[in-house]
Amino acid sequence: MRWRRGSADRDRPVTELDLLAVDLETTGLDPSRHEVLSVGMVPVHGLSIALGGARGYAVRPAGPGGVGESAAVHGITDDTAAGARSLSEVLPVVLAALEGRVLLAHHARIETGFLDAACRGHGVALPDLVVVDTVRLQRRVLRRGRSHAQVADQELGLAAARRHLGLPRYRSHDALTDALACAELYLAQVAALAGDGTMTLRQLQ
Repeated sequence: MRWRRGSADRDRPVTELDLLAVDLETTGLDPSRHEVLSVGMVPVHGLSIALGGARGYAVRPAGPGGVGESAAVHGITDDTAAGARSLSEVLPVVLAALEGRVLLAHHARIETGFLDAACRGHGVALPDLVVVDTVRLQRRVLRRGRSHAQVADQELGLAAARRHLGLPRYRSHDALTDALACAELYLAQVAALAGDGTMTLRQLQ
């Protein structure tokens, strides 16, 4: 399922964009059979991160399998998840936060896939959103100045991308921390790609 492309003004400069960095922790990578366990969201206004608007939500899995083996990745246990909100409670909050904003994510296919599945599963209309993926931006960053166009997959991970741009190391697989890490990475990528000039939303995609 493709995320619908929004009708935002693609000639808008990045200095005027409102984005929302989103990260999901899940029980696996397949939205058709795995579940969302936590959501992290960090607003970006132009070239500034609005830390006051950052939010993180734990989500209780609906299925009988609980968090399963994914606990080894993110550290979320069945006991922790049992006390969390249901996805039906958290999903409207996420969609409201995305209203009027560009969705920003690292490897955005994961976030859009699970949000698509969540909307369909709860009978909610798919939002009309524009998506910026920091993996795609990082590929462009890495290709600059290279005589060959190849970029290795291991260079595109969130931690590796941040390291390449001189950003500090954060603990991974925490939704709120990863959303903040994505927001910071985006700003560093824009600075690297734009140089002394300006970029538009169209040039981010």
